[in-house]
Amino acid sequence: MLQVSGIARIDKKTKHLALRLQKGEIAVIDHKDIDSTCARMLVARRPSVVINASASMSGRYPNTGPSILISAGIPIIDSAGPEIMSLIREGETLLIKDGRILKDGAVIAEGALFTELDVKRIAKESRANLAQELQSFAENTLRYIKEEKSLILDPVEVPEIGTKFSGRHVLIVVRGEGYIEDLAIIKSYLQDVKPVLIGVDGGADALLDLGFKPDMIVGDMDSISDEALKCGAEIVVHAYGTGDRAAPGLDRVRSLELNAAVFPLQGTSEDMAMILAYEMGADLIVAVGTHSSLIDFLDKGRAGMASTFLTRMKIGSKLVDARGVSRLYRRTPGMKEFGILIAAAVVPVLTVVLQLPAVRTWFGLIFFRLRHLLGL
Repeated sequence: MLQVSGIARIDKKTKHLALRLQKGEIAVIDHKDIDSTCARMLVARRPSVVINASASMSGRYPNTGPSILISAGIPIIDSAGPEIMSLIREGETLLIKDGRILKDGAVIAEGALFTELDVKRIAKESRANLAQELQSFAENTLRYIKEEKSLILDPVEVPEIGTKFSGRHVLIVVRGEGYIEDLAIIKSYLQDVKPVLIGVDGGADALLDLGFKPDMIVGDMDSISDEALKCGAEIVVHAYGTGDRAAPGLDRVRSLELNAAVFPLQGTSEDMAMILAYEMGADLIVAVGTHSSLIDFLDKGRAGMASTFLTRMKIGSKLVDARGVSRLYRRTPGMKEFGILIAAAVVPVLTVVLQLPAVRTWFGLIFFRLRHLLGL
């Protein structure tokens, strides 16, 4: 039996909610098919329970967000109904009893406690839909390629920026599948090579959490903390057309009294980051947590992957993923490591030598003469 009480935080945008959610609070969202990225953002904030007005798994495709939440020990009250979003106000105290949601002692809504068995059942059913989803996805991708082909055929006009890319490695961090593990396995590469660090929205927070300050932050600024935006990195806002209205993140940056360049480009913010690094002369572009699978794109709600496909064609061999770097990169030992190695070899030799009678007598004579010279 589930019984939880706590303060409610409510938002239709899960990634917006995650920025202000505190440990032990109740997350109230309206998120059909919870994706893995948003699920991990919620897990990082440790809510006591998640109430979802919509279906956490609709069965359209096997999304992994609910499984991530349940595996982390965070219960989900599923399909509580759209009315819940108007019945609850930010900061109110709720009581959850199994699927019932109570406020001031009265039941205001009821959902279903979502379990791992539900996840497995719906995932199995939804796999039958993947063939149709893949066909539709491929058709949309081909159609969008015709519309967006200028991305690879025409020169891209990048905004004026201060960060220097020419001849350097660039690391682009997206808070996607496996980004924590990928950052961990290339930590020595980051320390030794010191690439230009680009955080795509919440990817900047990921870099800061690991102890690295991003050189640049790009994106529409909808899933990044104020602290990350204020860290001193250069900011480039993604615009989906021309004019300020096409750059949804610009108002937020200005509200924090920060400056930003604007880069109009069709496609995702991670595509924009790659194009920017490429056009500015980066020698190598390393990607962490980027989206490349069908599930990734269905999670993001995109009907096709034309811009991503074209971006990767344009960049070509300059783009590698973090796991590829971890296999190819071998750290060169520094002076510190050589010093430790020499000390480890010298100390046992000296220990053995000092045990020889002749050596001990010689050191004794030297010590005696030093005392005599110093008048001791």
